[in-house]
Amino acid sequence: MGITGQSGRVTGVVTDAGEVLPADLVVIAVGVVPEVSLAEAAGIALRNGILTDASLRTSAPGIFAAGDAANALHPFTGEHQRSEHWANALNGGKVAARAMLGLAAVMDAVPYFYTDQFDVSMEYSGFPALAAGAPTIRGSLEGKEFLAFWQRDGRVVAGMSVNWPRAGRPQKFIKQLISARTAVSPLELADPDIPLDRLMPAT
Repeated sequence: MGITGQSGRVTGVVTDAGEVLPADLVVIAVGVVPEVSLAEAAGIALRNGILTDASLRTSAPGIFAAGDAANALHPFTGEHQRSEHWANALNGGKVAARAMLGLAAVMDAVPYFYTDQFDVSMEYSGFPALAAGAPTIRGSLEGKEFLAFWQRDGRVVAGMSVNWPRAGRPQKFIKQLISARTAVSPLELADPDIPLDRLMPAT
C-alpha cells in the first residue's frame, strides 16, 4: 500500500493489490500500542498496558506507571482504563509523584480531550464505556454549535461541547456534573435558558 502524488499534492492511494484509487485527500488513522517491554521483562502485571491501582502503583513494590502506558484503576467506574490524551499525561505524573512520597494521591480526574478539525472545535469529558445510547442535546446540531450529554441511571457520565463558547467553561461544569453523580433531568440538560452551574447540587 502507498500514496502517489505530484507537485507536493496527493493524487491517489495504492492498494495491496496494486490498484491506484484516485484521491485528493488522505486521512491516516493509526492505533497506539503501549510500550511495555521493560515492564514485561521485569515481570510486572500487564493488560492493555501496565496495570496499576488508583495511585498508579504497579504489581511490583516501589514501581509506578503513568501516562498512556498505564492502565489505571479509576475510582469512578471501578474499572481499569488507559487514556492516550494529554490531560492524562498532565495529571498522572503528579499523582505518581505524590504517591511515591507516601502522600494520599488518587488518579480520579474525569478523562478529557479536545480536537479542532477545520471549522469544528470539540471538547469531551467523561467515560466513553458508560456513554451508551443517544445523548441529550442542548443547542443546534444543524448549526454545529451544541452540547451533548450522555447519562446512565439519570446521572451525567460524559459530555461533549461542539463549537460552544469556551468563555462559558462548559467542560468545567460537565466534569463537575459527572463527579457529583447527581441525577439531572434531561429536560434541564437540554434547556439553554438554564445555566449549567444551576444544575450543580447545592453544597
